[in-house]
Amino acid sequence: MGDVLAGIHATWELESDALVIRFDRGIRTPKLYSALRERRVPHEALASVTLTPGKRGTVVLHAVPRPGADPLMDAAAGQLKEGSDPYRLVLPAERETLAGRYRDELEALLASRPGAAGAAGYDGAFEGVAPADRFLVAPPSGPQSFKAYDGKACFDGTSEVAFRWSRTGASSEKWKAGDQVFPVRDLCGVEWRSPDGVDGYLRLVSRGGPPSPVERPDQDPACVVFGRYGPVYESLTFAAAVLAAIRDRDRVPVPVPAPVPVSVSVSVAAGRREPGVVAERIRHLGELHRAGLVTDAEFSAKKAELLAEL
Repeated sequence: MGDVLAGIHATWELESDALVIRFDRGIRTPKLYSALRERRVPHEALASVTLTPGKRGTVVLHAVPRPGADPLMDAAAGQLKEGSDPYRLVLPAERETLAGRYRDELEALLASRPGAAGAAGYDGAFEGVAPADRFLVAPPSGPQSFKAYDGKACFDGTSEVAFRWSRTGASSEKWKAGDQVFPVRDLCGVEWRSPDGVDGYLRLVSRGGPPSPVERPDQDPACVVFGRYGPVYESLTFAAAVLAAIRDRDRVPVPVPAPVPVSVSVSVAAGRREPGVVAERIRHLGELHRAGLVTDAEFSAKKAELLAEL
C-alpha cells in the first residue's frame, strides 16, 4: 500500500483502507480542485474504477463513488463538467501500463466490499450497486460563503444558513421578505443548479413542508440566483457542506451501552468480548469519526466503552 500515482492536476495515493486524492493548486488547475485540496475516500465509498483513453495523448483513471457516499457528488447531481470531476485522474498516454496496474490493485480492494461493482456513472445508472446509507467522504469543513447575483449566502459550518440580499440584484419579492436565516434543523435538502448554465441557483428545501410555492428562483426567498456570480467551486462546496450538516442531524447517534451495575459484576468476565472484535469496532468507529459522522465527544466516549469490554 501507499502507492502514489501522479497525474495532471492531481495525485492519487492508495492506502490500505482509502484512496487519498491530493489536488494541485496551480493557475491552470480547475478551481474546484484547488478548493478541495485533498479528499480521503474510503474504499467502501467507491463503486468501481475504470481506465479509458483520454484526449490529446492521455489516459483517464476514473473512480466512481457509490450513490449517497459523497455529499459533493450528491449536491452536484451529475451536473459537473468532465474536466471538473474530482474522481478523474488524467495521465500521459505513456503511463497507461502503470495506470492499469493501479486500476487492477484498486479493483482488487473493491471486489471484496459490498456494492463495489457495476457502476455506470453519475447519471443514476448504478446497476447492482448498493447506495451508501450515510456519507462516507467528509464534506468541506468550516464556515462557507459565496456571492450570488441577488445576494450573499453564508453558512456557519454547523447550524445556520443565511441569505443577505443585494440592493441592486435582488427582486422586490425578496426585498419585501427581508434577509433570511435558515436553521439547519428546519431543512431537509439542497437543490443546486450549476452556474455554468443560464439559470443556475441554490435553493434550500424546508423540512416537513410542501415544496416552495414560488417557481421562479429570483422570487423565492429560500433561493439565491447565480447569474454571472456563484462560481462552481464556491457554490457547490457550499451546497455540499450544508447537505452534509442536514444529514448529520438526521443520522442515528452512536449507541452507548448503559453502565453495568455493581451488583452484577460477578458475571462481567463471562460477557467480555474478544480483543479482535473490540479492535474491529474501534476501527469502524474511527472511520465514522474521520468522515465527520461522529463527534469528538461521541468518539471518545464510545471508544472508552469498547476498551472497557476487554
